[in-house]
Amino acid sequence: MKPRSYQTDIANRAADIVRRHGLVYLAMQVRTGKTATALLTAEALSQKSVLFVTKKKVIDGIIADHKALSLSFALTVTNYEQLHNVTINPDLIILDEAHCLGQIPKPAKKVKILKDICKGKPIIYLSGTPTPESYSQLFHQLHVSSFSPFKDYINFYKWAADFVDIRLKYFKGLKVNDYSNANQTKIKQMTDHLIIPFTQEQAGFKQEVIEEIVKIKMQPSTYYLADKLKKDRIFNGNNGNVVLADTGAALMSKLHQVYSGTVIDKKDQSVIFDRTKAYWIKENFKGKKIAIFYKYRAEEHMLYLTFGADRFTTNPEEFAQSQDKWFLSQISSGREGINLSTAEALIMLNIDFSAVSYWQARARMQSKDREEPCKVLWLFAEGGIEERVYKMVKQKKDYTLSYFKQDFEIG
Repeated sequence: MKPRSYQTDIANRAADIVRRHGLVYLAMQVRTGKTATALLTAEALSQKSVLFVTKKKVIDGIIADHKALSLSFALTVTNYEQLHNVTINPDLIILDEAHCLGQIPKPAKKVKILKDICKGKPIIYLSGTPTPESYSQLFHQLHVSSFSPFKDYINFYKWAADFVDIRLKYFKGLKVNDYSNANQTKIKQMTDHLIIPFTQEQAGFKQEVIEEIVKIKMQPSTYYLADKLKKDRIFNGNNGNVVLADTGAALMSKLHQVYSGTVIDKKDQSVIFDRTKAYWIKENFKGKKIAIFYKYRAEEHMLYLTFGADRFTTNPEEFAQSQDKWFLSQISSGREGINLSTAEALIMLNIDFSAVSYWQARARMQSKDREEPCKVLWLFAEGGIEERVYKMVKQKKDYTLSYFKQDFEIG
């Protein structure tokens, strides 16, 4: 594995920043090679032991990159959910997809664990979207470092008093503080020297992502169930299944499921009642190499029922080498780190409410060496909820309950 020249250049710059400031943030856009660049940075710093924290699905790929680059340091790779099991004392920590630490106003549990692991240690942060919704999300990411430019602030609330225009908003009928309106200029003055941005254009990417919305007419049963839930907030099926949507949040979730042909009933059982979206894929992509992302587990079961489990692989490396396997993943677990550049198209059976999921998932086919456009197809039910979600996440905003109530005039 030979590093690209820009990866070596960025690694050298990043190593210099770490030497001077104790941390660096590689804000490299998706598919530009953040992992290899971070590993090369650790090598340039002459580290002996490195802890790499990432998402579970990409652990094998990171280990393979470390081996292929023939690096001298010992590497331990874990996922964020297993941080409590870390027993090593690394010389340096690499935090992949670091934006996942940016929860506000209260820190996530993993932030507190990482703060102990990272005490006094240099850190390399990685993310193509460091602040997906607000610059306020930088605080807890950098707070895990002993060298944070905001280390004098003991918590987010103290920091927000100086860096955020705090406003009031309504949440579930209550007035709460809104911390999203951060002073971007003031924060950048404190952090720009730590961040190395890098775009796909700078990396020489030639292809573009071409999105297509496919509106699918679902079976009458789908629209009947959706209307019933909107009207009565409950549905009693002939087979004993009860679907309950007694709150606004429950109704939003149930409609999201229903418009793709599945639902989870009151007993937490999956019900598959309309396979129209799966049949559309079957009719239009026979003999083609595709990847499919789904939102709910019942949708995975629907695809297995339609195509057979042998049709799919959940391993991106196996998919890259295979000519007869389709790649299958839930959006939340497949949106980051994996390479699907050998796919002819990416089919989105449903859409996630998260703006981060939208921007990251759609980029999975992009690669510097790919010449042809990356085709992403969104399968939306006619008159469903999906297109409304799409319009919002494309603006880098999560689709929330307040948007749902406004769109569907829910009281």
